[in-house]
Amino acid sequence: MFMGYQPRVKSPRGAIHGYNKSLREKRKDRKRVHRRVGRPILEEKLTTTEREVSDHTLKRIHTLGIQKFGSSPFSEHFDRWLANATVVLEEFKSHPNIGVDDQFVTECSQIIYGIKHKLEDIRRRETALDQELNNLSDWRSRLKQINKEYATLTGTIKAQRNRQIRRLYTDINRLKKEQDKIIRMKTGFFRGVSRKKREKKEIEITQELNDKQSELELVMLDTSVKQKELRANYYEKRDPVLEEIKKFRGIIHTLETDGSLEERWFACEALIDAINSFLQRKAALPSEGAI
Repeated sequence: MFMGYQPRVKSPRGAIHGYNKSLREKRKDRKRVHRRVGRPILEEKLTTTEREVSDHTLKRIHTLGIQKFGSSPFSEHFDRWLANATVVLEEFKSHPNIGVDDQFVTECSQIIYGIKHKLEDIRRRETALDQELNNLSDWRSRLKQINKEYATLTGTIKAQRNRQIRRLYTDINRLKKEQDKIIRMKTGFFRGVSRKKREKKEIEITQELNDKQSELELVMLDTSVKQKELRANYYEKRDPVLEEIKKFRGIIHTLETDGSLEERWFACEALIDAINSFLQRKAALPSEGAI
């Protein structure tokens, strides 16, 4: 038996083959050792307890239940999410230490079918919403056109009213001046004009002034009626468009929110309940060695 450090002796020329053979044997020994070491690791994986498998599965399902999708359209993530949920269940069912029963398989199948159906409904709604959103700009253009027409007609009515009012005020001011002139005649400034003529002129001016005042009132009333009719017609056209725009605003809010999150959470909670119920049934069964 050699102890301590031994100096390396240069091998003779003919000993090279012997050294190579020894090296191959060492490599074979390492492989045998590796296989012997690897066997317990594989066996350890196979001996994962039912509790560990169950806890791991429940945690993964809980994570799937609260998973949020980053951006719309959220339906692009549905297939991947369903695939992940199916893989988690299949790994749980196929584990040698679990041994699921038919009731569990049926319950899980129904839950997966249900959430798949709901996600398809949401997918169809998202597709329909996308198509409707393409028309949102048209509704906004309609509202813009309606507002423009209303503003134009309102401006026309006001301009017409203002022209009539200016004309009437001009006539009224002229008549008032003539009326003042008649009054001055009564005070003796124009004594050359006969009384009868003054009275006649005063009556004519007063009547014409009253007519102009009445016409002014009619113009104001007619303008008010036209504006009222115009507003009623405007609201009749505008309100349905506003309803559509309001609907599309709700659509935008819906698109910005993942409508599948709640449904997916409920489905995962149902799967968790199914797993816990199965584990309770299994724990209630008599042990294999019981009499």
